[in-house]
Amino acid sequence: MVTQKIDTLGRARTAVTMAFLVHGLIGAAWVARIPQIKRELGLSDGSLGLALLGAPVGVVLAVRFAGWTVARWGSRATTLAAGVAAALSLVPLGLAWNLGSLTCSLVLMGGSLGLMDVAMNAQGVAVERRYGRPLMSGLHGAYSIGTLGAALVGSGAAHLDVPVPVHLGVAAVVLSAALLLGCRDLLDRSADALPSQDPVADPEARATAPSAASPLAAGRWTLALLGVIGLCSFVGEGAMADWSAVHLRETLDTGPGVAGLGYAGCAVAMAVGRLAGDRVVARFGPVPVLRAGSLIAALGLGFGLLAGNPVAAVLGFTLFGLGVAPVAPVTFSAAGNLPGVPAAAGISRVTAVGYLGLLGGPPVIGFVAQAVGLTWALAVPVVLVGLIVLMAGATASAGR
Repeated sequence: MVTQKIDTLGRARTAVTMAFLVHGLIGAAWVARIPQIKRELGLSDGSLGLALLGAPVGVVLAVRFAGWTVARWGSRATTLAAGVAAALSLVPLGLAWNLGSLTCSLVLMGGSLGLMDVAMNAQGVAVERRYGRPLMSGLHGAYSIGTLGAALVGSGAAHLDVPVPVHLGVAAVVLSAALLLGCRDLLDRSADALPSQDPVADPEARATAPSAASPLAAGRWTLALLGVIGLCSFVGEGAMADWSAVHLRETLDTGPGVAGLGYAGCAVAMAVGRLAGDRVVARFGPVPVLRAGSLIAALGLGFGLLAGNPVAAVLGFTLFGLGVAPVAPVTFSAAGNLPGVPAAAGISRVTAVGYLGLLGGPPVIGFVAQAVGLTWALAVPVVLVGLIVLMAGATASAGR
């Protein structure tokens, strides 16, 4: 019986790891093709920024209902359904013919990825609890590996002049199949009930919770601060995904194949940092790790922008990825482990704010670039990650 339980838990860990991997593959599938899409549709920096607003609109709409959706159908079913929708959204994205169609496609992608993100993180918290040791950084490492793989494939496709609709259409089919086959062993909906986090079910928690009628009240301020930390980091992550290739291609005049290496370097560094992150956080604690990482990210990206050459720029993007690597896993783990706050509800609150940075930041970068140039616009993430140093104390619950 014990062996069977361990085997089931091992398969669940593999399945949720696959969900994070596929999420990264979907979200980054098109980033290396952004310069080509921008050029073929005749978009300016401002117009591209406007189109990119579609993704945060979709996320805001989706995460408002994410906690309810997970409570109603479970994190397993939500992860699978939202993941397939996200993969299939690559088809209309590749077929976009003007600003409006591109924006609508990004609304669909943003909404489905946002819903999947909340559900798979809730599933990850459930698996982590059953293991009794940190796992979230490794799961987010799988996401980073996915973004890296998608960036490299996209760069290769761009270098070989593969048509954008063909590239993204094939990706949609392959990733849908990978999700359905690889995530069959996710924990069932009973895993979404976390009694130790429920102040009604846990007498000790009930005694210390300010309001049993409103379980989110106990952690609302912490959740708000965690969301702002996520936003400050995710603005930079979104900027690396959507603007690093444009910066290298148009500002520094590199070739289309080289342009994708900026985000690839960022993704490699994030993957390495996250795969090692569980042990690092366990040894030093989440607060010191976030503070040190934020300084590395700010100084690295600032250097890359000021140097003004492709090698330094790629190095700067890489150091930024290494520095912000622990932010997402530590933040989501803290949100999912706040006493009195159901995991999906806490994560959805943080996601709603954080994803505004991930998906809303790039349009803002575009508008700023239209006014002062892309190099100065990319200094915005430098300032924001520096602010994490002041707010990192909110993640202390991730180490409990």
